[in-house]
Amino acid sequence: MSEYVGLDVSMEETSVCVMNAAGEMLWEGKVQTEPGALVRVLHRRAPAAVKVGLETGPLSTWLWHALREAEVPVVCLDARQAQAALSMRINKTDRNDAVGLAQLVRMGWYREVQVKRLATHVDHALLASRALLVKQRCELENQIRGLLKNFGLKVRATKGRAFAQSVAALADKQPLLRTMVLALLTAWASLRLQIAVLSRSIQREAARSPVCRRLMTMAGVGR
Repeated sequence: MSEYVGLDVSMEETSVCVMNAAGEMLWEGKVQTEPGALVRVLHRRAPAAVKVGLETGPLSTWLWHALREAEVPVVCLDARQAQAALSMRINKTDRNDAVGLAQLVRMGWYREVQVKRLATHVDHALLASRALLVKQRCELENQIRGLLKNFGLKVRATKGRAFAQSVAALADKQPLLRTMVLALLTAWASLRLQIAVLSRSIQREAARSPVCRRLMTMAGVGR
């Protein structure tokens, strides 16, 4: 007998609904949001599961890969499309959402999302982390420049050690600003150091990637 399962994932607990091909409820309950706990419940309550559906969300990548590794027939549903269907239900609760997800995978009324490899998410996180630090460094530079400019002190240098030396020299001319400017400058130097750490990591990953090495041979891209 075919079984269909809906998983409504929350941070601490996941609501589970198991139904058969006729849409009859076989079991429902809650389980800790951990791959091991979910696999145990699915093996016990839905041993003949054909499809196990969960929506895209913060934990969906982690759970999808873990369930796939345990040979669970899990599919990841587009959250916007799923929510459009679930919003038609009168009472919106985690329990009812799990029932709705089970119905969607049973009837095939869903759009499956292709989940990226974990390595791809690591690469994206590395690039996003560096971009965030670069943005914060630029904001600090602008803050320092604006603070000094209010007192007629103009930072001429734009990058690296020359910027730090110029700011420190100007701060010495205005004792009232010295403490706060040097505090901002210390934070700026720390950001610059960590950006360099992440940049080296990105360069190492690019050097190991055949695709990146191939792209670097293109005119205007490589060196």
